[in-house]
Amino acid sequence: MCDASRKLRGRLCLVLLASAALLGGCSKIDYSWGWYVVWPSTDQGRTNLEFLIDGYLETITLSITAMTLSIIAGFVVSLPGLSSNKYARGCNRVYVETFRSIPMLVALLWVYYGLPVVLAIELGVFAAGVLALAICDSAFEAEIFRGGIQSIEKGQFEASSSLGLSYWHTMRYVVLPQAIRRILPPLGNQFVYMLKMSSLVSVIGLTDLTRQANELTVTLYRPLEIYTVLVLEYLVLILVVSWLVRKLEHRLGADVRATAAA
Repeated sequence: MCDASRKLRGRLCLVLLASAALLGGCSKIDYSWGWYVVWPSTDQGRTNLEFLIDGYLETITLSITAMTLSIIAGFVVSLPGLSSNKYARGCNRVYVETFRSIPMLVALLWVYYGLPVVLAIELGVFAAGVLALAICDSAFEAEIFRGGIQSIEKGQFEASSSLGLSYWHTMRYVVLPQAIRRILPPLGNQFVYMLKMSSLVSVIGLTDLTRQANELTVTLYRPLEIYTVLVLEYLVLILVVSWLVRKLEHRLGADVRATAAA
């Protein structure tokens, strides 16, 4: 616990140092700064900061929802890639290569503007953002799951089969508990990637962190000050998520060592 606390304090110090460096660099620029628009000691600054922070909940909710769906879809898509049937593997490759090749912004715009025309399906801003992010990210998740499952020794599949376990029971009780520990780091990286890519949803109107910053910029005409705060908001969010992922990795690693010792 002490070690985790020290690491958290280290990350907070990193945020403070980065903030100081960023603000220090900004002060050297020949520009008439107007920090009062985001300074918490003034009524206007406090109101604007609260407006910016309101986007946190939308960004986090969008990212968690899209990540959950992409993990489920990625696992399902990964299974044909593990099959001995060449047609199943072919379907897996078509899905993965197709959605890995489409830029996230293009997919987002197509889902939001294209689905109502092509399939007569109208989605709200949040639903369209979740669907586009989940579909594109699921292609990467599928490869992560496939690699993690294939890293498990074949002897464990054979031993499970000899004990009479079905394919699904083998996956649930033998393979996935081990594979999850191996794929957690890349899954954590994908979640960080998802958090950053969620800023693209602002182009279709979702009131996330980036959208809130854009609205303030249009109103106040202080882009440098507001976008500097936006950089710091994302920096804090990503560092906290990275710390939580690493803490979970250490917890799973400790469980593995305890099981091995027993």
